Amino acid sequence: MSTIDKHIENYNALYAEQPMLRPKIGSVKLNVSLGVAGDPLEKAKKIIENIAEQAPVETVSHNTWRSWGIRKGQPVGVTVTVRGPKAYELLMKLFHAKEYMLKSKSIDRQGNFGFGIREHIDIPGQQYDPNLGIIGLDVLVQMERSGYRVKRRKYKPNSIGKKHIITPEETQVFLRQNYDIKLI
Repeated sequence: MSTIDKHIENYNALYAEQPMLRPKIGSVKLNVSLGVAGDPLEKAKKIIENIAEQAPVETVSHNTWRSWGIRKGQPVGVTVTVRGPKAYELLMKLFHAKEYMLKSKSIDRQGNFGFGIREHIDIPGQQYDPNLGIIGLDVLVQMERSGYRVKRRKYKPNSIGKKHIITPEETQVFLRQNYDIKLI
């Protein structure tokens, strides 16, 4: 029996006693950083909008990089954040593009994880369009559990207690149970 299987048994027993400790997906963020404005940025916007099925936002540079020809305040990328049930569906498509594999090193101490997709046409439902081309994108997933609103609320925000923070092992169990992910 592998260590993941042992963790699954332990956490299932814990979640049966305390269902509010069960982790969930807070948000899935898709990011494309091109470093240039203009036509390539508009093409990336269309591609990201097709993938996420919602309108993306341009990201701007915070510094001037003369060697790269980037000015401060110039649009250099596109990002979109997906939350709720759409996030679960989108993540299933994105994991299909990665062949349901994830490096265990890509999970941080708070249980969040990220990965990259080299070509957007690997995602199911995406077709190659010669007018748009092919782009790669970064995927960042924020994990949370009930009670994390305490950190984000406007009135009296507070930090999350050490016992309530999601561990990397909990994220691994979540990914194995919900998406059948193989951790490398």
